Amino acid sequence: MVKYFFSQTDIKSSWEHVFSAFWQRYPNPFSKHVLTEDVVFREVTPDNTLISRRLLTKTNHLPRWAEKIFPSNLARSVFVIEDSVVDLKNKTLTTFSWNINHTRLLVVEERCVYSMSQEKQAWSLAKREAWISSGVFGFSRAIQEFGLARFKSNQIKATRGLEYALSTLHGDGPSRPLKDKEAMEKTKETALATSEKAKNLASVASPHKSNQFV
Repeated sequence: MVKYFFSQTDIKSSWEHVFSAFWQRYPNPFSKHVLTEDVVFREVTPDNTLISRRLLTKTNHLPRWAEKIFPSNLARSVFVIEDSVVDLKNKTLTTFSWNINHTRLLVVEERCVYSMSQEKQAWSLAKREAWISSGVFGFSRAIQEFGLARFKSNQIKATRGLEYALSTLHGDGPSRPLKDKEAMEKTKETALATSEKAKNLASVASPHKSNQFV
């Protein structure tokens, strides 16, 4: 059984601004669980469609009950592949992401489409879907519930992070304190070694996912 999630969010910015802010989301104060981001592949097709594949490294804190069940040496980072397709003609940005490690424990697949709002032309609309599954016998339901709850929490953070990027793009975002900047840089430096390992995983991602591109 798979847990399914769906949401629609109005964004009070034009699609062009959302498209620009999307690539400038990290770092932001609401997504500190995202440690690194790397472009693995990028191409502009003959019809001016931008295709990208990025690798994200995120923290992976387990709930207390899970720490008693699973090995203590379980990696505390999760590597996520994010494919995206930008259709400038139809003004849509479609992303599809999935984790490439801890897949026996939990798989989270997410599809999000950013488009122009049909009701308010100056606004944008984000449609988000997610599928959460687990293959751990006897604990799959509990793990899926935990995965769904965490996804909902991170989805709220993602929305706030995009809004933060939009406000910064417009020039009215709050300046980041020096200590916060230094802490973020230190975190990213610490995560670089993990990111290099993740790149190797990304290069050998599941064959049926290798050419996903939404």
